[in-house]
Amino acid sequence: MSSARRCSKTACGRPAVMTLTYVYADQTAVVGPLALHAEPHAYDLCEFHSERLSAPRGWEVLRLAADPSLAGPSSDDLLALADAVREAARPLPPREPAITRPAEHGMRETSRRGHLRALSSD
Repeated sequence: MSSARRCSKTACGRPAVMTLTYVYADQTAVVGPLALHAEPHAYDLCEFHSERLSAPRGWEVLRLAADPSLAGPSSDDLLALADAVREAARPLPPREPAITRPAEHGMRETSRRGHLRALSSD
C-alpha cells in the first residue's frame, strides 16, 4: 500500500491535495491545504473534487488557498536549526567541585544518593 494519501471520494484514486472539514455550528464546509495527518472527521480530496465541491443548501463553502511559500522550510526555520546545532556543540561550563566537609566526630560517608548521604560511625 502506498504511503501517499488518496482522494476520499468513492472510486477516485487520484492523490489528495486538499482537506475538507465541516463546521456544523457555523454551517460551513472548509476546504483547505492538505492536513499533515489523516483525521477521522476530515476528508482528503483530489484537485478535481476539491474544485467541484458543493455544500448542503444554506451552508457556506470556505476555500482556503494553499500558500506556496509555506511548502518548504523558511529562512527562519533554517536559522533556528543552525542556532540549535551551535548550542548543542557549545562546551559545557566546568562544574564547581562538591563541597567536602571534614569527618564529623569519626563519621564516614558510606553511600550517596542525590543530595542525601549515608554515614556510619567507625
